[in-house]
Amino acid sequence: MHVSKRIPGTGNYKALLVIGLALLLAACSSSGGKRVSEPAASIQQLTVDARGNWQVQLRLQNYSSMAMRFDTIDLALEVNGQPAGHLKASPALSIPGESGDLATISHVPDGAGRLVMADVLASGQGINYTLKGDVQVTPEGNKQRSYTIDGKNQLNPVPGLPGVLR
Repeated sequence: MHVSKRIPGTGNYKALLVIGLALLLAACSSSGGKRVSEPAASIQQLTVDARGNWQVQLRLQNYSSMAMRFDTIDLALEVNGQPAGHLKASPALSIPGESGDLATISHVPDGAGRLVMADVLASGQGINYTLKGDVQVTPEGNKQRSYTIDGKNQLNPVPGLPGVLR
């Protein structure tokens, strides 16, 4: 005859372990919840016209899982470390979740920015830029929020398109 010794309370331990694993699995599974994430802004294309004014195609990126309306933009722009003015717009552009879109902004640059850009275009070199400021957005079904943008990037001349940088 075989007699097994049973440790008191192990039956409860196993049941608790199974319940704990089930709860952990449930917590890790996707419940389809809505997530609001900080948006981003960058320059996709900058075009300089004959008078030295700029058309800025600003890429607005929505990293949230729901649609977000970009209400207002106020970003200080620097090119190669020199101030070039503020990009201000009220695009009221609704961007679906986890995607991006463009807002085109006409811009008259500050004198220092205009000179830097003229030198860059004459030399055929790229340009470093910085965007700093605020973007007001309204997530789908929520109240308006303000996010701070602080980004650096680079634009390079587009071959065959004078005055265009991407």
